[in-house]
Amino acid sequence: MGTTTTPMELEPESLAPPHMFALPVDSEHKATEFRIFSIAKPHMRAFHLSWISFFSCFVSSFAAPPLLPIIRDNLNLTATDIGNAGIASVSGAVFARVAMGCACDLFGPRLASASLILLTAPAVYFTSIASSPISFLLVRFFTGFSLATFVSTQFWMSSMFSAKVVGTANGITGGWGNLGGGATQLIMPLVFALIRDIGAVKFTAWRIAFFIPALFQTLAAFGVILFGQDMPDGNFQKLQKEGDKPQDDFSKVFYHGVSNYRSWILALTYGYCFGVELTIDNIIAEYFYDRFNLKLHTAGIIAASFGLANLFARPLGGVFSDAVAKRFGMRGRLWTLWTVQTIGGVLCAILGRVDSLGASVAVMVAFSIFCQAACGLTFGVVPFVSKRSLGVISGMTGGGGNVGAVITQLIFFKGSRYSKEMGMTLMGIMIICCTLPICLIYFPQWGGMFCGPTSKKGFTEEDYYLSEWSSHEKERGFHQASLKFAYNSRSERGRRFVGSTTPADYGSPSTHV
Repeated sequence: MGTTTTPMELEPESLAPPHMFALPVDSEHKATEFRIFSIAKPHMRAFHLSWISFFSCFVSSFAAPPLLPIIRDNLNLTATDIGNAGIASVSGAVFARVAMGCACDLFGPRLASASLILLTAPAVYFTSIASSPISFLLVRFFTGFSLATFVSTQFWMSSMFSAKVVGTANGITGGWGNLGGGATQLIMPLVFALIRDIGAVKFTAWRIAFFIPALFQTLAAFGVILFGQDMPDGNFQKLQKEGDKPQDDFSKVFYHGVSNYRSWILALTYGYCFGVELTIDNIIAEYFYDRFNLKLHTAGIIAASFGLANLFARPLGGVFSDAVAKRFGMRGRLWTLWTVQTIGGVLCAILGRVDSLGASVAVMVAFSIFCQAACGLTFGVVPFVSKRSLGVISGMTGGGGNVGAVITQLIFFKGSRYSKEMGMTLMGIMIICCTLPICLIYFPQWGGMFCGPTSKKGFTEEDYYLSEWSSHEKERGFHQASLKFAYNSRSERGRRFVGSTTPADYGSPSTHV
């Protein structure tokens, strides 16, 4: 029999950090405050490195769409070629995101992220020598792998920030990273115009322009390696060598991730907020350019407004998730996610029906806010699905976003089966339908959208998170991090429900061996 450990032993006073941090921390040394203008190591420095590196990958992955009217003339691309390339740009990250989640669980977010960024940077450089539809598709495919860095950003933030602010941290780092999808709509036409004005012909200027995002991505990777830190107490390799972080069994980490039904539902619903965002990033500039006969630069500015909403929309989703959780707990997070994403689906359907430029822009902006806020709300829930398999579940959810983008583009925006207007309307209906399964997510210790926490004994936070560990692993102390996380996640009960309809032993300590 191992040593008995109860949550009552985990009082905050007895878990004071052995050394000082710039931000107040909990028992896991995760920051309990989020100070956006700070660059203090390790918490806020990790935040800034994560969003900047992810931003660079988004710029690279969507550098081509704003220049498509030029590229398609140079490479003789058909509508089908453009559709295939758009699908390729997001399909590569489907499995890459799941793999990234596993890599984060095993090696840490710092090395996992930097390695992928460096491996995909050559594809961005090689875009400048694309000479056929096939080569253009291939460079977009391999560049798209870099979007898997989203998973490392969410894992990193969930490792650095406590339950009280993790939604905010995840929302802002994801939102500001996704901002690259809008920024590149402005950056690439300007870079192209500058190079052309210097003296290059337009079919050469667009090729030279790709060296800018490629260089940015490379520098971001070195920044993560040199200045980042995996956990509040150090890097994975150092902590494992010193015995402070046990080396986990990959098969068990993977099993507990894929066997948790909540992860599959979140992967589906994320496919129709983030997946839709990726789809719009690929088609929106060309849509406005062709439908309203706009200039390339004007279409780019309008298209950029969709992605640029990430500056505040996705962060707002994360902040809102944390805010409603303070009063309503996990049930509030789920209800808010369903409501916001459903409204986004309605606005998407309307976007395909309006036929004036002004109305289209207005509806698109409103749609972008709700769509991206839903992304932030999703990752307000993800960190609580599993402690042991956080990376795998983050990867599955992130990969679901790319799967949604691939399916949506294959069905609605490949070739000429549907007009882009009809495709958007049908996509909106699909968003509404695929958001409904959120009502099936249920945490026995907190409840779900329609039911409160279970009245049965043995369903506390500790029971939920320690169920991922065997008796033998508990005897060796591997469960200690999950025990601390369970204690800190009690805030997900919400003020409204504590002391009302919770079980008699809901807040009492439970013993684990």
